Amino acid sequence: MMKGMWSFAKAHGTGNDFVVLADPNGELPLTSALAAAICDRRRGIGADGLLRVVRSAAHPDAAAFAGDAEWFMDYWNADGTLAEMCGNGVRAYARYLTDEKLVDSEPLRIATRSGVVDVVVDNDLITVTLDAPQVQTPSTATVSGQMYAGAVVSAGNPNLVCRVARADLSGLDLTRQPSLVEADFPRGANVEFIAAGEPVAGADEHVHMRVFERGVGETLSCGSGACAAAAVVLRDVGGASGVVAVDVPGGRLYVALNGDTCDLSGPAVVVARGEFDPAVLSR
Repeated sequence: MMKGMWSFAKAHGTGNDFVVLADPNGELPLTSALAAAICDRRRGIGADGLLRVVRSAAHPDAAAFAGDAEWFMDYWNADGTLAEMCGNGVRAYARYLTDEKLVDSEPLRIATRSGVVDVVVDNDLITVTLDAPQVQTPSTATVSGQMYAGAVVSAGNPNLVCRVARADLSGLDLTRQPSLVEADFPRGANVEFIAAGEPVAGADEHVHMRVFERGVGETLSCGSGACAAAAVVLRDVGGASGVVAVDVPGGRLYVALNGDTCDLSGPAVVVARGEFDPAVLSR
């Protein structure tokens, strides 16, 4: 364990919150157990996930991307597991890079375990361009003994999108991971429950969403989940392109699908900075 205090920032995108650790040269001895301790909401700082800001060339998972993107988003779920991608996380990561003046051009190119993505920071609005989600096979999730039909969606990470009635959305008990078909999701998945909403200006479709994130629990928002939900919504109305407003408990996101790309837009802010002693959290 490295001695001394570690600096951190706290950021969120529509309530999906993250601890941000600056480690440009990949020197911090971060472990799964320590990442989980940092994200612990009672004994640590508390967050849905941890974003380590490290240069691509300094991390073995991103060295191949070093020529395309200087910075790698090393993302850890709240339980200490690694994740491929996080739509809100990469927007919060971009906000941190911009605030700290670690980048000086746009679009920002950021490496993730799912590849390199482009991000544009426009005052309060941050937009990340991702590969369009791929709607795949049907599957199911079970909550409190009730089975819900859904669609498997790859959005840089595995998702299951289930439609429910608007009246039923708020009553779902998401205190525990919904039961999934293991053959479809051997490593688990984010599970999104969506209900149709009223018309929204600037959007072709509108849904309300709750989500249980793999390795985290229910969160106030999930960017990749919003993209997965938008892909299912547009598929159901017979279109491959369009703009979907996705209302999550933490606010509103907009997802624009256009062929092979997906633009996820919404706010992201850094709300605090400080220091902590990793030795204390490891006890």
